[in-house]
Amino acid sequence: MFVSDAPVSRSGRPRILARPEASILHADLDSFYASVEQRDDPWLRGKPVIVGGGVVLAASYEAKAFGVRTPMNGGQARRLCPHAIVVPPRMSAYAEASRAVFEIFRDTTPVVEGVSIDEAFLDVGGLRRIAGEPVAIATRLRAEVRDRVGLPISVGIARTKFLAKVASAVAKPDGLRLVPPDGELDFLHPLPVERLWGVGDVTARTLHEHGITRVGQLAELGERPLRAILGPAAARHLYALSWARDPRRVETGRRRRSIGAQRALGRKHRPPDEIEAYLHGLTDRLGRRLRTADRVCRTVVLRLRFDDFTRATRSHTLAGATDHTETILSAARTLLAGAMPLIQERGLTLIGLALTNLDDADSVQLALPFEARATNSLDATLDDLRKRFGSAAVTRAALLNRGEGLSVPLLPD
Repeated sequence: MFVSDAPVSRSGRPRILARPEASILHADLDSFYASVEQRDDPWLRGKPVIVGGGVVLAASYEAKAFGVRTPMNGGQARRLCPHAIVVPPRMSAYAEASRAVFEIFRDTTPVVEGVSIDEAFLDVGGLRRIAGEPVAIATRLRAEVRDRVGLPISVGIARTKFLAKVASAVAKPDGLRLVPPDGELDFLHPLPVERLWGVGDVTARTLHEHGITRVGQLAELGERPLRAILGPAAARHLYALSWARDPRRVETGRRRRSIGAQRALGRKHRPPDEIEAYLHGLTDRLGRRLRTADRVCRTVVLRLRFDDFTRATRSHTLAGATDHTETILSAARTLLAGAMPLIQERGLTLIGLALTNLDDADSVQLALPFEARATNSLDATLDDLRKRFGSAAVTRAALLNRGEGLSVPLLPD
């Protein structure tokens, strides 16, 4: 990054602008789960592959050509692609593949910001003398991932994280795309508005209703008219992106701000006690992850997807940060009870729980009477048992014969 003397923020400090050269890489593995399955089973290569049964967790590009997407209902996916091959997920295989790919990222540059287990930003701006131009570095990275891990990966190169991510998406599958500084708007403005971060289905529909379908149209409209359509915060954010403004650095060592887990339920009717049992399981899983990472949370978020594929969220902020399972569960149950009339009316196909406003456990001020977290608590005992004998060694009675559900691999925190 460089600091310009010309533009100044309202606080009087110089604004940090995008660097003058395209040297941020966004590397994104293509259809990650499905690609691992095709790598490990040669018979699947070139065929439409769907990972997951009740809900599509991943689809190969051969299946995507028929309209299969994540997280589509499995029945709908099979109707779109009747000859698709459905395989069960192998989370341990995906976690191992991710570790191998991230080793290559870190061999490429020390400045790596993991986004998820299958994508990362890499800053290669300081490597020209020892490793060459960013395009050459990206080309070698893609070849190493293919040779050492056996997976296809797409890479976008740009001055900003936002443009690099868009470039990698445009380059898919298994491609490389450079966005030169003097060609940023020529690249960005013809793209659909859905390419902008923060434009989901609802925002896209609102923009389309006002005749805005391309990024260039949004840029030409201006921020002030956009406020009347989307509100001030969204208008400011999207207008800046439409002009390729994104001053964020590639950050290393940053801990995640939230953790979450979810369980797909299919379209079968589920009684309230069964839904609550799944919520208990999600809470146990997230509480264990909190304590393993020495984190605490302040906010509990319940996420719901209904039978008509609409979604809803409910959240509650606790009086104090905690990693205590029963405290988190109490808040989650209260949120679920409040949403139950809506669930009964519209049906439920997915339930998720997220813990946000995370902080390091040792940075939280102790409450009176200044008692530190107990190390011999029930939570700690159950954590030890599950670590020693496996996550299914101890479970709630309500979850017997229902299982824990899939635990998606995550980047180390």
